[in-house]
Amino acid sequence: MRKPTRFRKGASSQPEALAWLDARMNYERTPAPNHSRVTFGLGRMRRLLAALGDPHRSCPSAHVAGTKGKGSTVTMLAAILQESGHRVGRYLSPHVYDVEERIAINGRPISRRQLTAVVERLMPVVDQLDREAARHGGRGPTWFEVMTASAFTHFADQSVDIAVLETGLGGRLDATNVCCPIVTVITSISYDHMKLLGSTLRSITTEKAGIIKRGCPIVSGATQPVARSVIRETAVRRRAPLLELGRDFTIQTVVTPTRQQDLKGVSFDLARHGSGDATRYTLRLAGSHQAENAGLAVIALEELRSRGIHVTDEAITRGLATATLPARIETISHRPLVVIDAAHNVASMSALAVALRPMLDVHTPKVLVFAASNDKQIEKMLKTSCGLFDHAILTRYVENPRSAPIDRLVAACRAAGLANPAVASDPPEALRKARSLAGHNGIVVVAGSFFLAAEIGRLTRSC
Repeated sequence: MRKPTRFRKGASSQPEALAWLDARMNYERTPAPNHSRVTFGLGRMRRLLAALGDPHRSCPSAHVAGTKGKGSTVTMLAAILQESGHRVGRYLSPHVYDVEERIAINGRPISRRQLTAVVERLMPVVDQLDREAARHGGRGPTWFEVMTASAFTHFADQSVDIAVLETGLGGRLDATNVCCPIVTVITSISYDHMKLLGSTLRSITTEKAGIIKRGCPIVSGATQPVARSVIRETAVRRRAPLLELGRDFTIQTVVTPTRQQDLKGVSFDLARHGSGDATRYTLRLAGSHQAENAGLAVIALEELRSRGIHVTDEAITRGLATATLPARIETISHRPLVVIDAAHNVASMSALAVALRPMLDVHTPKVLVFAASNDKQIEKMLKTSCGLFDHAILTRYVENPRSAPIDRLVAACRAAGLANPAVASDPPEALRKARSLAGHNGIVVVAGSFFLAAEIGRLTRSC
């Protein structure tokens, strides 16, 4: 059991306050036990927020859950609301390069000074909760719970008009699920985090659908019959108006020629059922899968508009055309072309393969750099890349202990049909080898984990 920390009033500096935060239990770095109900719950979060004056009640929110596409959907929602003249808080997880990315207002991340000030305010409250929990053999707030409370506190301090929130894991027991939403969104559902959310689509969807609130409209991008059934049942029980992809609205990607060095410019048509005409939008975010995320964001915004939130058509167009997010099919260098993506499960690896196929057709040699967390479906993730690459380089990220060992990656690679993979001891070595293999005219694709994308991306940012 973690020994409660002690807060010394007036004694903390930036390093001390953030070291205090990083000393807390962090399930992004340490896998949680299988019995999630023992570890997760909203009780600690509610007690923490109550002690802080319930900052999460200071503004309404849009709440987004799902297996993939959450961060992109949140980013586009926030960008459009900002373009409509609102002061918008945005909360994402995980971050790619810097922890401050998680908390932003009108697209500007919280500063290190601001984050330190917020954490310092939380420290004595959290330490008191630690002591109370220790007396009963329990545990105080986790790293993610403190970070989420920091976001709510910052948004309240800065008087935001609306907050757009991404769930961290699942939904029902996620720390963000204490929010006060006026619209909720569930993006696509697929297999991930099965040890915590369950091994079936029904159990996974049940956890995601836990964000649906009584009377609050829900926009769903789930297409599998089982997932749709669970979301429909939950919406009926909670009397929440439900809008479904494929039933109430359709999204059709517009296929356009892809320039050799340009992975942007995805366009799509969005049509409401029975409306007749479709509206065309163009995204800055790359990949045809982003059209679905953008469509969900637009439908959610139309629901907000119907409830009195000011959203203009021009703002929708501008927001989608400007919204961007690191490590989402992000080109970080040319000659060779190096693309990093945070794909970290089977569905996102499959979407990445589809999005990159035009680029893979015009670049050779083609090199995959891959690492993943040990609790992922690594064999199935690699199977999505079979036949697409000339070379595969396997590595481990060094800043997070969840990285799968090289021998497991090698075995998974061979099982997936990717013969004779090369190995590298760390991301810098992997990138050097990949660039050497790709030459000037090839392509290097980095995928498998947010953590790998971050470590590779930092190499080019520091140059």
